Amino acid sequence: MVQIDGKHHADYTQFEGGNDREEVLKMLIQSYKSLSEGQDNWVCNLSNASSLLWYAYTSLNVNINWSGFYITRKDKEDELLLGPFQGKVACQAIAFGKGVCGTAASTQETQVVMDVNKFPEHIACDGETLSEIVVPIISSEGKTLGVIDLDCLDYNGFGEIDKKYLEELAKLIVETCNFQS
Repeated sequence: MVQIDGKHHADYTQFEGGNDREEVLKMLIQSYKSLSEGQDNWVCNLSNASSLLWYAYTSLNVNINWSGFYITRKDKEDELLLGPFQGKVACQAIAFGKGVCGTAASTQETQVVMDVNKFPEHIACDGETLSEIVVPIISSEGKTLGVIDLDCLDYNGFGEIDKKYLEELAKLIVETCNFQS
């Protein structure tokens, strides 16, 4: 069995920190760094990242129902295509400017939505979702490569601490993933 830093890969999903959101999200960042070291395949890295996100937020008793990624299509650069995720099946394609994901992709700004029912043109892949955070993944050349998307079954599921660490994760993803392959 291959280990990283003396840990089995699955050990990275065991988050300790109780209800300290900042501490757990710091652990998530460190875990992603360790798991992506030496690996630049975006499917591989984002698959692990979606699992880390799921387990980190679950450990915090955040009632998430989806964590994952939408990636900008190579052949249609104004559309996001479903990427690696945890949760129920989801919308396969989202146009830039549509819904929370498309808005984050087109504006290149993180969207923290306390109540998705109040968001103009919200796309309800899962009608039970009540809040959402979407963070754009932006290349060093300023191109939107994709978005990180987390959904919650409660109102006000995400805030400034989540924004801070998920934006840090987005920067790490740009550094560790080759989106051309």
